[in-house]
Amino acid sequence: MTGPAGGHTVVRHGPVALVTLARPEVRNALTPDVWAALAGTVTTLDADPGVCALVLTGEDPAFCAGFDLRGLAGEDPAARRARMAEPSPFLGMLPPHDTPVVGAVNGPAVTGGLELALACDVLVASERARFADTHARVGAMPGGGLTVLLPQRIGPGRSRLMSLTGDFVDADRALAWGLVDEVVPHERLVERALEVAATMAQIPAANLAEVRRMYAAMAGRCGLDAFADEQAWAKRWLAERFDESRLAGERGAIVARGSAPSPVAGRAGGGREEDPPAGGGATGGRP
Repeated sequence: MTGPAGGHTVVRHGPVALVTLARPEVRNALTPDVWAALAGTVTTLDADPGVCALVLTGEDPAFCAGFDLRGLAGEDPAARRARMAEPSPFLGMLPPHDTPVVGAVNGPAVTGGLELALACDVLVASERARFADTHARVGAMPGGGLTVLLPQRIGPGRSRLMSLTGDFVDADRALAWGLVDEVVPHERLVERALEVAATMAQIPAANLAEVRRMYAAMAGRCGLDAFADEQAWAKRWLAERFDESRLAGERGAIVARGSAPSPVAGRAGGGREEDPPAGGGATGGRP
């Protein structure tokens, strides 16, 4: 375990690193220094070959209340202008990374905290989770990926509803809208998030990273060009990096997982893995 220097702690669970925002007295609000420390931790863990997945959560009672408005209000205007003038390497609230991130939303995720949640690949929420975008109410504009990532999850209409009202969305509505992927009892939240992350960690890191890149590249795209680009990407992978020796063992494991009861412990959309065709399905595209 490391921390809470930088406003967060890190606990290793085998190949999974649990990162917990640890400023409960301010509802895990971010400052520029705290945000920079969190980004540094994500970068360090991403470079560690022993870390295959991350879980990001907050110390109760909140996930993250966004940026500390008192700190921003007290910041020297010249220093703020200088900080804002620096180009950001981030796409959203987290630095570039290949390691998948499971968000475990334990309480309110507000404004910058909502953007931090949206930066995660998968979101598991406690029934205590609540979500709101108050940028317009406080007179700030989204800069952490909200207007890009929120519509990808819940569509433009509901995104505007959240941003133009500042109203809170509870966990059940968030699940119904697709803002989160599962809702579980609060006492099971971190356990379930670690289960999801541990399942990811069973898959080769290169495979996970490539699928994440594909989703990022295809986000918001549609039409024939998108399908053609996806097929071309799959063919390149099959020709250059596909591990045929792994296929036989994984095929049997997938059949077994598809026949077993669903591991989902809370409310979710569900689904099952099916037995892939002998030729590997659509992986190689059309010959």
